[in-house]
Amino acid sequence: MTRTEYFEDYVVGAQRVTSGRTITETDVVIHAGHTGDYFPYHVDAEFARKTHFGQRIAHGTMTFAIGIGLTANQINPVAFTYGYDKLRFPKPVFIGDTLRTRVTVKEKQEDPKRKGLGRIVEACEVLNQRDEVVLYCEHILLAEKRPAG
Repeated sequence: MTRTEYFEDYVVGAQRVTSGRTITETDVVIHAGHTGDYFPYHVDAEFARKTHFGQRIAHGTMTFAIGIGLTANQINPVAFTYGYDKLRFPKPVFIGDTLRTRVTVKEKQEDPKRKGLGRIVEACEVLNQRDEVVLYCEHILLAEKRPAG
C-alpha cells in the first residue's frame, strides 16, 4: 500500500499495530545460515535445555529483522529510514512465539542538517502472543515537508 505522509501529517502519539508472524525452527536455521551465527543458544537444543531459558532462543538480529519487516506494509514515497537507536531485547523469543509490532510516533522535529525535511522518531515495540515486549527500538525517519502552494 502506498500512502504519502509529509512531515506535517505525522501526529505524536499516533499508533499502528502490524499483523502477526509465528517464529519457526526453519526461521532460526535459515537465519543461522545467513549470518553464520551458530551460537548454541539458538541451534543446539540440548545445550539450550540446560540454560535458564530451558529451550532455544531466536537470534536477536532475526527478531529485529522480522519485527521491523512486519512494519513494511506501507510505502511512503516522501519518507525514508535514517536509522535505529536504543535497540534492546527485554525478553527472549522462542520457536512458536507469534510476534507483531506496535509503532508509536514518539516525537517529531525539524531536521537540523537537511532543509526541507523533518525528523520523526517512532517507538517500535515487538510483542509476543502474551503482549510482552521482546524488542524495543526507536526508528528515526526523515520525511519531506509539504511543498508550498
